[in-house]
Amino acid sequence: MRYLAEGLRLPTNALDYTILILYFVVVLGVGFAARRSVKTSLDFFLSGRSLPAWVTGLAFVAANLGALEILGMAANGAQYGVYTVHWYWVGAIPAMVFLGLVMMPFYYGSKVRSVPEFLLHRYGPSSHLLSSIIFSVASMLIAGVNLYALAIVVEALLGWPQWVAIFIAGLFVLLYITLGGLSSAIYNEVLQFFVILAALIPLTVVGLKRVGGWGGLKDSLVHTHGPHFVTAWGGTGIGSPNPLGANWLTIVLGLGFCLSFGYWTTNFAEVQRALSAQNLSAAQRTPLIAAFPKMFIPLIVVVPGLISLAIAPDLGKKGGPQYNDAIPLLMSELLPNGVLGLAVTGLLAAFMAGMAANVSSLNTVFTNDIWGAYIRKGRPDAYYVLTGRVVTAVGVGIGMGTAFIASSFSNIMNYLQTLFSFFNVPLFCVFIIGMFWKRATAAAGFWGLLTGTVAAMINYFWLYKNGVVSIPSDQGANFVSAIVAFVVGGVVMVGVSLFTKPKPVETLAGLVYGTTAPGVAEPAAAGDEAWYRRPAVLGLAAIILAALCYIPFSL
Repeated sequence: MRYLAEGLRLPTNALDYTILILYFVVVLGVGFAARRSVKTSLDFFLSGRSLPAWVTGLAFVAANLGALEILGMAANGAQYGVYTVHWYWVGAIPAMVFLGLVMMPFYYGSKVRSVPEFLLHRYGPSSHLLSSIIFSVASMLIAGVNLYALAIVVEALLGWPQWVAIFIAGLFVLLYITLGGLSSAIYNEVLQFFVILAALIPLTVVGLKRVGGWGGLKDSLVHTHGPHFVTAWGGTGIGSPNPLGANWLTIVLGLGFCLSFGYWTTNFAEVQRALSAQNLSAAQRTPLIAAFPKMFIPLIVVVPGLISLAIAPDLGKKGGPQYNDAIPLLMSELLPNGVLGLAVTGLLAAFMAGMAANVSSLNTVFTNDIWGAYIRKGRPDAYYVLTGRVVTAVGVGIGMGTAFIASSFSNIMNYLQTLFSFFNVPLFCVFIIGMFWKRATAAAGFWGLLTGTVAAMINYFWLYKNGVVSIPSDQGANFVSAIVAFVVGGVVMVGVSLFTKPKPVETLAGLVYGTTAPGVAEPAAAGDEAWYRRPAVLGLAAIILAALCYIPFSL
């Protein structure tokens, strides 16, 4: 992403900049409006647990639809072809359904304010503090990557210096989160979701028309890259070579289970949106509602990557534009002024949504799980609201700094996937074993998390990078690292649990499957809600629809 083609400068005019300015005004307006509802720490960090499911659902998908999602997955589409859809239909939807149906009753029912806080109740302070520190560091790094990605794209498209783009975007995110807390972030994410759609849908439609529709696009890519490039499963047999460098087993286990479930069920930047819902049913429906727009995102992210490859056959080749240029290239080629301004605004909205999700989750975890739990206990509620606002400012400032550190990485998307295999997968392993096995002990939680992380790092940096194990691509190595992290973490947890003393069963109420915490309401009975609002119905419909999405890409 750091080598965007210099010829992509957009012919923006006053109309385009007017649209951009109006968007920033609305964003700040939402922040000021949300400020009136912030009276307690629960309001600031979790919106008072008062938001309806449709709002939290759209915010859930928008929080993930950041710059790296749009530019990175379009680049993956151009580089790997239709194989990229696996990140959605296998690598997202099943895990989102699992989060809604199985894990949200534990998260919401236990009234925890964060994912690490659940570990505190289930395992104890060691696992809690370790996961809190890991998450805080990762959040600042990822926020910085979002800012850096924004800066280099804005520099290429609009000519702004990188430091100007980093400062302006970081300042606006700081202002509206500091003012209105999570409510401000969530309502802006809902706005940003529609702005992003308004930017990417015209780009896809005009692009498809340019290359002769889906049939013309497919014929063009089959001619230049072979038939497997435009199918989801072609060439994924074990031992068969393909551009992705992965087979069906590593796709299903590494991406579809370990990486996917690790990210969607334990990443607090996502789970926080569901925790802000007004009741348990709304919290369960949050990821399920998000699953429906999520499964169609490839049509406006991956397909433009394919279109750009057809329009610019030298994409990714030496001397030509980079794969990361896919979306900017289409914008400069296809969009007129006005629509161009909307597209640039959509990109900025995506960057800000990704950064805001990380910053709002960072202030919650650091304030409640590190500062309030171990450094300054028992202070008045207003003290923690102020602390959250200070942490927001510090986090944005550090994010601006790590944005420049991110410039040292030549492939940001691979870097992020590597981080997820290191940190999210071991955390998911600890969660899932602890939720379904009462015998899992506090020591097992800590050592499972630590050894799973170390094992993934050893596999990636020593076995893969040194050529001890031959894996065709970085993405394939990430899938294998995720499997290694889960297996090693799980084996260590079981072994340590058998030799250490478990917590008394009565202390696990509401934390282990089959138990309910005293005073916590059970999920609504099947007849208490309209059929289309029942989580089980939504989850089943999402799984079936995601499976059907594969059909046109498998023929």
